[in-house]
Amino acid sequence: MNEGPTVLLTGTSEGIGFETARLLANLGCTVIAHARTREESDESVARLVNSGVDARRLRPAVADFTDLRQVIDLAVDVAESYPRLDVLVNNAGTAGAHGRVLTKDGHEQTIQVNYLAPYLLTRLLEDALDRSEVSRVVNVSSSLHRGGRINWNDLNWKRRYNRGAAYAQSKLALTMMTTALTEFRPKVREAVSVHPGIIATGMLPGYSYRGRPVAEGAEPVARLADPGSKVLNSGYYDGRLPAKAATAAVDPEDVRKLWSLSERLTLFDKRRL
Repeated sequence: MNEGPTVLLTGTSEGIGFETARLLANLGCTVIAHARTREESDESVARLVNSGVDARRLRPAVADFTDLRQVIDLAVDVAESYPRLDVLVNNAGTAGAHGRVLTKDGHEQTIQVNYLAPYLLTRLLEDALDRSEVSRVVNVSSSLHRGGRINWNDLNWKRRYNRGAAYAQSKLALTMMTTALTEFRPKVREAVSVHPGIIATGMLPGYSYRGRPVAEGAEPVARLADPGSKVLNSGYYDGRLPAKAATAAVDPEDVRKLWSLSERLTLFDKRRL
């Protein structure tokens, strides 16, 4: 069977990630369906198959993003198992805890799950992406990134933790990474970020009391992740349409500063595959 384009999609156990996996598999992509645990991954794959997805289009994958060692293991497994990676969709995320929580790596949980883990995963998979003619990264961001700021002196919120501010900071950082990938990393040919809309998922309380159906949020993510679609490189999308990202997300000095800081925080230079 022709496996078609290979897409690693993080956070497929529910919500937008689950629906995006279904859409991409039905487009003929081989979807590496990541979830936090083996049980969640197997369960999401089973539900996708029960919904009509061809099981041959799905590959389970596991990593808990609160543990960067597991992120490394995921990258190693993907790099060794697939001749190339066409698209990486950084979708996995958390709304954050009401109180400050540190990961075993010593980072505030929201910034690690929503940004540092996707950053490290992307960096470790650069060579796998470089083997593809597509070589695209799709970062699932949020319109709330516009209200965020990088707390350079206290990235981990040792003082005055605020759940909403921590989430906005993490999504701003992810959007800044989109800019950095196209400016600093030629191995990644295309990178975009997208706000999927105000959708009825676990993230909804951060936006509103009502949200649109999950399928409507998955559609723009799947379209951008479809290797056959054209995208505005380094662009930020609000749903299907290109939009203006926050000024900080494209500020060259801040983007470069965050890139260097991220290398240090993830010990990237010591963790190359």
